[in-house]
Amino acid sequence: MTATQQPSPTDRSDADDVEQHTCPKCDAQPGSPCRSRGGAVASAYHTRRFTMVPRLKKALRVPTPADRGPGQPWRPGTPPPTPIDPDLPSADIRIGYARCSTLGQELDSQLDALAKHGIPRDKIFSEKISTRVRVRPKFEEALRTARKVKAHAPHCRVIFTVYEMKRLGRDAAELTALADHLTAHGLVLEMLAGPLPGIYDPTGPGKLLFAFFAAMAETERENIRESTLEGLDTAARKGKHGGRPPVITDDMLHTVLRRRAGGESVEQIQPDLIIPTGKRKGQNPSVASIYRALAEHAKREAYPEAVEQAHADFAALQVGEVPGPRPAIPDRASR
Repeated sequence: MTATQQPSPTDRSDADDVEQHTCPKCDAQPGSPCRSRGGAVASAYHTRRFTMVPRLKKALRVPTPADRGPGQPWRPGTPPPTPIDPDLPSADIRIGYARCSTLGQELDSQLDALAKHGIPRDKIFSEKISTRVRVRPKFEEALRTARKVKAHAPHCRVIFTVYEMKRLGRDAAELTALADHLTAHGLVLEMLAGPLPGIYDPTGPGKLLFAFFAAMAETERENIRESTLEGLDTAARKGKHGGRPPVITDDMLHTVLRRRAGGESVEQIQPDLIIPTGKRKGQNPSVASIYRALAEHAKREAYPEAVEQAHADFAALQVGEVPGPRPAIPDRASR
């Protein structure tokens, strides 16, 4: 059975036929199982509901299928799609989505590919955001638009189009859940490039292939992350550290220490310091930045003395002596 075919009467289960009707007893809507008085999914459909199905009128009991979760907290199911008039003209409506991870990357190639595929620019949603960010505004807006179009034109095929699978995400579970979400709302997923170009088929081998390549995309992301961390670690060992340059340079810190030793306060020294690089080049550093730099300097200066004191305590313990109280380490920044 293909994705476009309707299930034949022999393929339908008792539960499918029962859930075509609203339950007169518990008011469960079409597509939902019956619920008990306690608010859980009932273990069997209510008699007045399954007797609406002619072939089940004489049945004594119609149990609720296991996939509906008997005994679990009740939640409304997906209502069955309304019958489509075969005389209505059908058409394909595409909603495009483009994404890249960083501001330094460009979306032009994706936008051009989607436009060449016949998607108007006003129906292409794009953003620069990482897949690690769970809430992607433009992605959510594209999904909402696709669902609205399908609701207003159920006789048309609404296609959610992306350039390749990893534009949607790199988490295998998230990709699989997204594909299931699109299928449940009657939407079609299409990819223009990558390992699975074309229309995604949620039946048969199509679903297995999609899950396989989704897992490969997740593995690729983890490999990129590990390679990046290894590169940063190697650079740090060579003395190359990423990020913004420090506001307080070594020369500025030396000036602060020298003038403080002469009796000046940080507030008096701050107007004479100039930031040499970065976005704030040419401006004065804040007083808080100077105090942070002095605190870090004090820690670095105190470290050798702390190590020496620890060795002395250890030597005393080896000969059975109890180490005495440690002398307070003077704050070199305040000298």
